[in-house]
Amino acid sequence: MTTPLVELAKLVDGRIVGNGELAIRGAAALDQATTGDITLLDSIERLTQCRATAAVVPASEEELGGATRPGSACAVALVVVDDVHSAFTTIFLHFHPRRPAKRIGVHSLAVVDPSAQLADDVDVHPGATIGPDVRIGKGTTIHSGTHIMAGCEIGPGVTLMPGVTLYDETLIGDRTTIHAGAVIGGYGFGYQMVEGRHDRQAQLGNVVIGADVEIGAGTTIDRGTYGPTTIGDGTKIDNLVMIAHNCRIGRHNLICSQVGIAGSTTTGDYVVMAGQVGVRDHVQIGSGAVLGAMAGVSNDVPAGARVFGIPATPEREQKLKQAALAKLPEMRREFRALRHSVEELIEQNAASEHQQHTVRQDDSDGQAA
Repeated sequence: MTTPLVELAKLVDGRIVGNGELAIRGAAALDQATTGDITLLDSIERLTQCRATAAVVPASEEELGGATRPGSACAVALVVVDDVHSAFTTIFLHFHPRRPAKRIGVHSLAVVDPSAQLADDVDVHPGATIGPDVRIGKGTTIHSGTHIMAGCEIGPGVTLMPGVTLYDETLIGDRTTIHAGAVIGGYGFGYQMVEGRHDRQAQLGNVVIGADVEIGAGTTIDRGTYGPTTIGDGTKIDNLVMIAHNCRIGRHNLICSQVGIAGSTTTGDYVVMAGQVGVRDHVQIGSGAVLGAMAGVSNDVPAGARVFGIPATPEREQKLKQAALAKLPEMRREFRALRHSVEELIEQNAASEHQQHTVRQDDSDGQAA
């Protein structure tokens, strides 16, 4: 099946530069697109890499570099839009429509405790288990292998992918998505030494996750000691993230893969943590702060600050440190040269003193004679 380029442009309210009657057979990323495909160019500078028949490009003149102005020569037909990623998503789905989700209700191979309360249009796939006194809101989907323990409450429109585990009393807000293998509400890593052995401290709290949150595959969020560990509305958490007991994560945070956050840490709103950030316990991170990749955070971070490195320090300070480190080989060579020069000066000075001493000795011997 092919679609004229002009029809694709209509789907996204785009403006065509070039031949609108070109037949487009598919949509693909720039490095995979070939003749007959349409691709995405978020910068017109990448046009030279394009092997596709057409491309979706941004409307700003700064990005287009004049390629779409009248009279411009361009080997690739263009669809000019304001938001290239949104437009290309629409076009991609035109050629690769998603498989429609079928409502299945509660599958006969799912295990649901009689005391659980499920809305009429909840889907529970085979192999899922739902414990006592669980409440699940309208339109929620529970995939295979997911385990929901006693007393959990799940809002409407939630999706739990295969293999998710919710420990008892976990609360999940509306429209939240939790991906495969995530464990929510496990025991925190808290022990005390009693008679020479490590005894687990109380794990009597729970986890409360807000609305419109997304939690990546393999992520773990521990329950609080006495109160809740909380995740604010709109926060997005990547795969393989660890959030320890008693943490309070604010609204609309972005937490990238392999971040580890120790217990009782709090964040404000719109905090960004890049990959492999490590945060020690009882740290407060202010709203709008940005923690660079692999930052080791051992102290509070003010609102709006940008910190990097181990230990994490402000961006400017870290750049100065890195610049100094880059100069170390040159400084080492200069130090060697200076040391060599000082050694020569010392030798020359010693020789001069010896010569002067010899002259004075000769003068004294002459006077004595």
